[in-house]
Amino acid sequence: MKQASLFSDESPQQLHLPDADISYYPDFINSTEADQIFDTLQKETPWQQDDIKVFGKVYAQPRLTALYGTNQKSYSYSNIKMTPHALTPTLLHLKNSVDTICNADFTTMLLNYYRDGKDSNGWHADNEKELGTNPIIASLSFGQERFFHLKHRTDKTLKHKLLLQHGSLLVMKGETQHKWLHQIPKTAKPIQGRINITFRIIR
Repeated sequence: MKQASLFSDESPQQLHLPDADISYYPDFINSTEADQIFDTLQKETPWQQDDIKVFGKVYAQPRLTALYGTNQKSYSYSNIKMTPHALTPTLLHLKNSVDTICNADFTTMLLNYYRDGKDSNGWHADNEKELGTNPIIASLSFGQERFFHLKHRTDKTLKHKLLLQHGSLLVMKGETQHKWLHQIPKTAKPIQGRINITFRIIR
């Protein structure tokens, strides 16, 4: 009897948005394996909660984070500077699979833990200078499904939202980070936790 593969090889769904190159693999990791990965990441990750400054006021970031990398390159955003931990076996396994599907060699993995519906990530783009021009950003989701919102920077009529499901992979390439913003909004619904891993390349 042939053992089921951890990673799906099905073709992705393409989001047909102008000035963007976005692919979505809803069933990239089967649900049983995704359950195990969520539990492992939740328990083994040294989660931290940093303060962020918004319009001159300091707030606790509304989610927990951790940074991992294959090199010692730090990552900075919203006046937060993070130094990476060494990859765990679980993260290395995930990186190798995402590298293959994206034909890339990701160096840096930012983990976000959304504990409930109050945790969120406001409008932003992954366009920090250390990521370079037209960066490729891959994102794995585990746990609670959450809506991922997109809006065009200049054409206010261009908006899109996508429900990121358990075990899914989202890949953004090309001009996406320069032309679009994205967010994970809060929700008043009683929901469970979600862990997201974003893969980046920092040379």
